[in-house]
Amino acid sequence: MAKKRTLTYLVTGAAGFIGARFVESCNARKISVISVDQEKLFGQRPEHRGFQFGTVVDLDQLPLWLSQPGHSIDAIVHLGAVTDTRETNLDLLRRLNVDYSQFLWNYATTKKIPMIYASSAATYGDGQQGYDDDEALIPQLKPLNAYGDSKLQFDLWALEQEKFGKHPPSWAGFKFFNVYGFGERHKGFMSSVVLHAFEEIQKSGKVTLFKSHREGIPDGFQKRDFVWVDDVVEVLHFSLQKPIRRGIYNLGTGKARPFLHLAQAVFKALGKPAQIEFIETPVSIRDKYQYFTEAKMDRLRAQGYSRPFAELEKGVEEYVGRLGRGQA
Repeated sequence: MAKKRTLTYLVTGAAGFIGARFVESCNARKISVISVDQEKLFGQRPEHRGFQFGTVVDLDQLPLWLSQPGHSIDAIVHLGAVTDTRETNLDLLRRLNVDYSQFLWNYATTKKIPMIYASSAATYGDGQQGYDDDEALIPQLKPLNAYGDSKLQFDLWALEQEKFGKHPPSWAGFKFFNVYGFGERHKGFMSSVVLHAFEEIQKSGKVTLFKSHREGIPDGFQKRDFVWVDDVVEVLHFSLQKPIRRGIYNLGTGKARPFLHLAQAVFKALGKPAQIEFIETPVSIRDKYQYFTEAKMDRLRAQGYSRPFAELEKGVEEYVGRLGRGQA
């Protein structure tokens, strides 16, 4: 019997949060990886100690690297991006979130390589139009920030290219909702509320949450669709293995949960009594503050993804346990 060939994935954003977890999963699955990111980042982050990134390529050198012969790539997993929702440098967002994505799409199309990529729930803006990933609704979306707009621009461009028959043999974009999990500390302000709660408890023994300023919604019952990074990784592998032939899909749990429950889960995982203080939502963000996000997951389920998503309490317990072991 012939020996099964080892798969090789090109992963952008490999030194980042979701990217590193995907590379970690590839190592466990014996999938070879070409890791693309700012080369300096691979040695800077504590969670990367002893980590195997395979072949490392600096993101600015990737076009030259790919132009050289002899590369065998089975799929492109494009997770790299400027993800700070406060970023206002439009040239930077255009270059890294749109132009770079278009380059990879065109390369995958020419070389006939499957491609999946990270879109974002930020494309939905304030959520007034809901969180339905029906592609016919995408042109109507109005993101609240330049980051969300950059992700929307690429989604629309990809769909337009598909109309002209210019697309990879299989492709899928995923609108990530509120992803949490190990390896996000470098994100600072943009890291999940789980990490912020963990660090606040370690420092002061309590967690502060925003008060509700909306009638009928108690303090702490502002809700988000929190999805554990391990589940995100499973969906990405599923989309390549099935494969999903085409399309843009939500990637959340489909079940919104209150911030209060998240904070309580962190206290429980630490074995500490809950001490939660509610503070005023800053006036500067009060008008734009979202009280509810929840991914509509019907289309991904229709593709055959039947695995249940981890309950918030389970994901938090696993995450806090890893933090507690001092891995980052």
